Amino acid sequence: MGVLRDACAKLFGRSKFFTPADPAFKGFPPVLRPIDSFYSRRLYFRYRDVWNRPIASAPGSEMDVCLREQVPGTTRLKTTGKLKRCINLGSYNYLGMSGETWEATCKEPVMAALTSMGSCGGGASMLQGGMTSLHKEVEAAVAAFVGKEDAVVFNMGYGTNATTIPSLLGKGSLIVSDSLNHTSIVNGARASGAMVRVYAHNDVDDLDQVLRQAVADGQPRTHLPWTHIMVMTEGIFSMEGEICKLPGVVAACKRYKAYLYVDEAHSIGALGKHGRGVCEQTGVDPKDVDILMGTFTKSFGAMGGYIAASRALCDYLRSSSSGCILSTSMSPVVCAQILASLRVITGQDGTSLGQEKLDAIKRNANYVRNRLIDMGCEVLGDEDSPVVPVMLYIPTKISMFSRMCLDRGLAVVVVGFPAVPLNAARTRICISAGHTREQLDRALVALEEVVDILKLRYRRSVFG
Repeated sequence: MGVLRDACAKLFGRSKFFTPADPAFKGFPPVLRPIDSFYSRRLYFRYRDVWNRPIASAPGSEMDVCLREQVPGTTRLKTTGKLKRCINLGSYNYLGMSGETWEATCKEPVMAALTSMGSCGGGASMLQGGMTSLHKEVEAAVAAFVGKEDAVVFNMGYGTNATTIPSLLGKGSLIVSDSLNHTSIVNGARASGAMVRVYAHNDVDDLDQVLRQAVADGQPRTHLPWTHIMVMTEGIFSMEGEICKLPGVVAACKRYKAYLYVDEAHSIGALGKHGRGVCEQTGVDPKDVDILMGTFTKSFGAMGGYIAASRALCDYLRSSSSGCILSTSMSPVVCAQILASLRVITGQDGTSLGQEKLDAIKRNANYVRNRLIDMGCEVLGDEDSPVVPVMLYIPTKISMFSRMCLDRGLAVVVVGFPAVPLNAARTRICISAGHTREQLDRALVALEEVVDILKLRYRRSVFG
């Protein structure tokens, strides 16, 4: 239908998605061919109101969502000035560090950093004047927390992978990547110039076969040995909610002398008895993982990312990664937030609040997961994962699910193409330690109503 509509628009010269060409650009070719933006026009614009919703409060267990309406005759949306208080099921605020407990736990050091160092610190890259004493504190604290010699901090989680991988690997190297790794890993691997091979998602046996074949064959054409082989995986896969089978991955890497790079964006601060991530959760010694990458945007209520590894490797990254030598450093205010969150998580603040939060995130996540399974929903992922994806499958249900949830006071995230395959649409429910049982029960009652209306009890209909 989309192709037919495009053909009619071209034939009759009328479409709300096409505007008259700017006379100033007469004779220039269009920036995009119609096919390049096909899914933007025929999927995204049909229910764009379910994405990019502005909020007007901190993303705690509840938050204020700005309501919008379509500008007549256009595809644009405008805010109405009205707010709707919603239970927050979409933020990565896993431990509630930027929610209800922020003032009691993080406000004082954050405001002190703002007063003493300003909002932008050196206003330069880490290599050229952007390093402050707070950055050094964060690096030391992170290294100690995850069990590595040293750490390097970056101002963006996506940029941590995208700029680190090309500085470590290049022509003659091999990257063996999980098929469902995050886009930041994919783009970093492509930019590196290294050969990339993919193994089946979270399948240790397939990883073993790929590594065995790679070692046996060597480089294409020359069959020389690879200069480096690096396996890349994630602690928690963000679209699936699955926890990495790390012990098996470590064993395979040792067997074939491959390096191991683990992205802990969603697992650090959320998995393990003390929140130290997937290594603690699965009983793996951090020394068996060569590079631990993570972000501060989830459990720490901040922004940015880090690489934790040997001191020699971290020193190398400081002088070679574009994320260190070209990107502006993290704000000292953000550094103060990270340090305050770490003190709470590790109990260095003198309270048991951190451990209570770590227990609560697992308890809340497992409660919601099991209730949704009992409803008959197709729920992905593993126990203890704060990411709880629920399958919608049909693209048209994306908009209906999101709008119905908003009407019932739920702020949810829905995911469609190209983030997932076209026929694998889903909602990704993110649970927080800040959620009370009463809030979760209210959310589940509303979700069950939507599940009934949209007929999302796929598991019950298939398995009886």
